[in-house]
Amino acid sequence: MSEAVLRDYLRKIEKAQQAGNATEHTYRSYLKELLETLYPDVTATNEPKRVKYGAPDFIISRKQTPLGHIETKDIGVSLDHIERTDQMKRYLGGFANLILTDYREFRWYVAGQHRMTARLAKAAGKGKWTAEADGIEQVSKLLQGFMLAEIPTIATPKELAIRMASIAQLIRDAINRAFQSEEGGGSLHSEMQGFRQVLLPDLTPEQFADMYKLSAMAYLRLVVMPSQIPYLPVSMRLSICQRLIRF
Repeated sequence: MSEAVLRDYLRKIEKAQQAGNATEHTYRSYLKELLETLYPDVTATNEPKRVKYGAPDFIISRKQTPLGHIETKDIGVSLDHIERTDQMKRYLGGFANLILTDYREFRWYVAGQHRMTARLAKAAGKGKWTAEADGIEQVSKLLQGFMLAEIPTIATPKELAIRMASIAQLIRDAINRAFQSEEGGGSLHSEMQGFRQVLLPDLTPEQFADMYKLSAMAYLRLVVMPSQIPYLPVSMRLSICQRLIRF
């Protein structure tokens, strides 16, 4: 069944691309149909609600439980280039089960690390495509792994340090973007002005974002290492968790 479904999907996106007026959004309905046909118990939601790490084009869920995210780019866009963008760096740091695709090629990442690449077809010139010899089998394998992925937990101090560093950078980037979106007025600008008046008159927006990042990491350290701070009340740890979630 999966072979026939993938062949039909490839035929549809190739036909749409050859029409000459398709955009990246044109192919999303075909990808959604593909996923929900191959896996009838999942829902592929296009343009889900934005979260703190950004908003990949699809979230894949099973009975309200998120399984992973998919970021799509237009056919022909270099995925090598996309991998190096700030957007993908945020996504790889924030989404543990992620696919990047141009609808023909699929790149799967787990916990920020590349796991597998598979491609259905490649351009052959003059608008023609050439199917990869084992493309359907490999894409089917990749999608199956994505759907069944067990996201690894943190098992060592090194893994915790790497994860916290990634979160810290995401927080810093989020504060910078939020600060810029206020356009000169808002709660973040008011807080920075308060720091300037009381402590650091030369404080820059970048330094302010670093302060937020370090404060959040200090809170997180208290949460994940409660054995070192037995005197901290449970209610306070709960409050810290809630603050980090709102962040």
